[in-house]
Amino acid sequence: MNNATQIVAGHSPLPLYVQIRDSLRRQILDGTYQVHERLPSENEMMNAFGVSRITIRQALRDLHNEGLVFSAQGKGTFVSKPKAVQNVQRLEGFGEAMAAQGYEASARVLSIQQMKPPKAVAASLDLHQGDEVIEVKRVRYLNRSPVCIENSYFPMFIGQRMFSLDLSGDIFPMLENLFGIPLGGADISLDSILADDEAQRYLNLKPGEAILRVERLTHNRSGQPIDFEYLCYRGDSFKYQFRIDRK
Repeated sequence: MNNATQIVAGHSPLPLYVQIRDSLRRQILDGTYQVHERLPSENEMMNAFGVSRITIRQALRDLHNEGLVFSAQGKGTFVSKPKAVQNVQRLEGFGEAMAAQGYEASARVLSIQQMKPPKAVAASLDLHQGDEVIEVKRVRYLNRSPVCIENSYFPMFIGQRMFSLDLSGDIFPMLENLFGIPLGGADISLDSILADDEAQRYLNLKPGEAILRVERLTHNRSGQPIDFEYLCYRGDSFKYQFRIDRK
């Protein structure tokens, strides 16, 4: 049994299962328990934490619902591969969303260039004929594993300022805090496509594997389109969450 598992302190006002859940979550996120590593058995955790089986199962159920663990019949509970979960009720960057879940997110710039935009990009950004854009191509990492190739297109008045900047983090905070552009909302569409050679290379995929492609058009608060993106995710590393109401 992993010796990082400790008996939960008895002075917390939180329910025992919440304390156990939070303790296990911390150990999963900080790497004490590695991906696909087996967690202690229910009996081992009952002894370690001094609680009942139902309390352990409540804690594990929450971790299952968060996607942090999975169970194999007759073998136990194992740590899941990290999966980026983004809630589309709020406009936020990849790093912002992942930091809130305790993950480490980063980016590596593959290229930044001035170019003639593809037709779909030009139409989405309301560009005139002959206008050019700045394309920023990056690989996004979750806990240092590549999960996404990101192609972002910006009008010239925004993109030209990016050549001298550190683009290893989220661009949304940069637009707001450095450029003084208040963000409004975004239009998002999803589809599944086969990974091309670039995606296979940078996301460690095999030929014929599918990826989740997200198209996102972000507007400033006045409704002007300022950022068009293709976000191509490994299918096993990302999930969008929606909430819809019947009205």
